[in-house]
Amino acid sequence: MATAPDQARLAVLIDADNAHSKHVEQLFVEIAKYGTASVRRAYGDWTTNQLKPWKDTLLNHSVQPIQQFSYTQGKNATDSALIIDAMDLLHSGTVDGFCLVSSDSDFTRLAARIREQGFSAYGFGERKTPKPFVAACDAFIYVENLEPPEASPPASSSPTWKHDPKLDSLLKEAVMSAARDDDWAHLGEVGNKLLRRASDFDPRTWGFSKLKDLMAAHPNYEVKLPAAGNGVMVRRKPSRKKS
Repeated sequence: MATAPDQARLAVLIDADNAHSKHVEQLFVEIAKYGTASVRRAYGDWTTNQLKPWKDTLLNHSVQPIQQFSYTQGKNATDSALIIDAMDLLHSGTVDGFCLVSSDSDFTRLAARIREQGFSAYGFGERKTPKPFVAACDAFIYVENLEPPEASPPASSSPTWKHDPKLDSLLKEAVMSAARDDDWAHLGEVGNKLLRRASDFDPRTWGFSKLKDLMAAHPNYEVKLPAAGNGVMVRRKPSRKKS
């Protein structure tokens, strides 16, 4: 639904069988960028030792555990329970979007259905998450990017640019499509176009905390800081003509 990000009510639905409790604290910090986590549920068979690490985490973050017994071996009852609850919430009118926490491709159709209904679908999972589920979300955040960086000496704390053909292509398309007549583009619009082309685009994947820092480090782009009412601007560096 068309709701301002800071006012969006989000349902956070966690597949505890397929996610790690160690990421939960940073997960909710990230979710706060998209709205308020008004519904917080984690699904799994809480009678098993496998989910024991989750129990303190649920309490500390006010996450409601939803018990789902595994009645039949090989059948994922947790997925079914999560999907049923998501559909109920979808038609309840109490939320504006969903955060699906799982690396399981079984939620691909759910994410697509959420978007078809005009709601936002945000995915959170590991890099091993199948591409169809990643692509079905408005944005997909890899939980590895939420982990705090390892302590390192100040001299090596600033990331350096590493050539990546796929990223080069994404940046070029986004900047060119957002560029004005003078070739400069608003960085915010570039970021929006990047997400439309690749829902898992995240500058943290390349070691940069912000898109501005990534663009400034790229040898083919230049960044202009805010001036005269404009936000941060970016453009491709003019090619040098051979004399």
